[in-house]
Amino acid sequence: MRDQVFAHARLVLADRVLHGHVRVKGDTIVEIGDGAVPPDAEDLGGDYLLPGLVELHTDHVEGHLAPRPKVRWNPLAAVLAHDAQIAASGITTVFDSLRVWPDKRAVGIDGDAPLLIGALAEARAAEALRADHFIHLRCEVATDTVAEDAEAILDGTRVALMSLMDHTPGQRQFASVEQFRSYYMKKSGITADEMDVIVATRLESHVRNARPNRARLVALAHAHGCVLASHDDATPEHVAEAIGDGVAIAEFPTTDEAARLSHEAGIRVLMGAPNLVRGGSHTGNAAAEDLARAGRLDVLSSDYVPASLLWSAFDLTRRVPAIDLPAAVRMVSKTPAEVAGLADRGEIAPGRRADLVRVALAGDIPVVRAVWRAGRRVA
Repeated sequence: MRDQVFAHARLVLADRVLHGHVRVKGDTIVEIGDGAVPPDAEDLGGDYLLPGLVELHTDHVEGHLAPRPKVRWNPLAAVLAHDAQIAASGITTVFDSLRVWPDKRAVGIDGDAPLLIGALAEARAAEALRADHFIHLRCEVATDTVAEDAEAILDGTRVALMSLMDHTPGQRQFASVEQFRSYYMKKSGITADEMDVIVATRLESHVRNARPNRARLVALAHAHGCVLASHDDATPEHVAEAIGDGVAIAEFPTTDEAARLSHEAGIRVLMGAPNLVRGGSHTGNAAAEDLARAGRLDVLSSDYVPASLLWSAFDLTRRVPAIDLPAAVRMVSKTPAEVAGLADRGEIAPGRRADLVRVALAGDIPVVRAVWRAGRRVA
C-alpha cells in the first residue's frame, strides 16, 4: 500500500483550517500534521485541501441521457460523461437521483431509472467510474404505477436513498397551475394543448393516487433500508407528514416555515447550491441564503449544476460571514455523508477514506486542481 503525503496545504478540517500536511496510506488518511514535512511529499503550494464532496441529489445524469427533447443518448456514454463532470467538480460520492415518474403522456418528463441503473452497473463492473455512485430514487407519488415500479427496482438494486415527490400543479414547488405550465413547457417542448391534458390528468391522478402511493413507498423504503427524504415541503401539514413517515432529509423546502419546522424536528434541511450562488430560487421559492442566515440550512446539493457544489461552499462564507469555511464545507461533505449513513468519509481525519480535493481560487471562483477517491487520483 503506497504512502502519499500532501504538504504545504490549507487543510479544511471539520472545525478549522490548518496549514499542514496529510499522509495517506492506501485508501485511508493516517496522519494530519503541521510539523516537519517528509522530503518525498507532494507540495500543494498553499492550495486548499478539502474532503471529497458528497452529493445527495443530482439529476444531472438524466440531462446527459436526454440532451434535447425527444433525443436519447447512449446510456453508458451518458453515465460516463456525467461521472467525469461529477469528479472534475470535486464530488467523490454522488447519489444519482433517478426519476420514477411513470407518465408516458408527458413527453420529456418521464424518467428512465432502470436504463440508467443498468448503465451505472455496467460502468462499475468495467471499473470505469471515477466517483462512488449510489442510487437515489425520486418517486412521484401521484402517478399510477410508481409504487410497483419502485418495488421492481428495489427487488434487484441496492437503493440508498428515496425521496417522495409530488409535482401536482398548484402545490409545493408549483404554488400555481401557471407556474407548472410555464416551467415544463419551456423545459420539455410540450405544446399548450398537450399541457392542458397533462394538467387535468395530474390533478385527477393526485386525488386518486397520492395518499396510498406515499404510504406504500414509505413502507418500501423502510423495508429496504433506504434513507427517506421529503421533497418541496411547503406547509406545516407537509412537515408533520414527513415526521410521521420517518423522513431524514427535507429536500428543497419551498417556504421558510417548512424549513424551520423541519430543522426543529431534527430533519436535515437540504437546499440547492444554484439557489445560493444565484442569490435565490429560480421558481421564486425560499432562498438558501436566507435559511443559512437563520441557522436552518444543513446540506447543500448541486442539483442540476455539479460545479455549483464547491462554489457554494466558498460563496456561503462571503454571503453569510457568521459561517466560516469549515462550517460551509461540512454542508457539502461531512453532514451529507452522516445523514446518508456513510461514516467512512466526508472529513479529513485519521481513519477516514482518502477522498480529497485540491482547490485554488481564481478570483472568487474555486478551481479544482486535483481529486483523489480512496487515495487514487481520479481527476
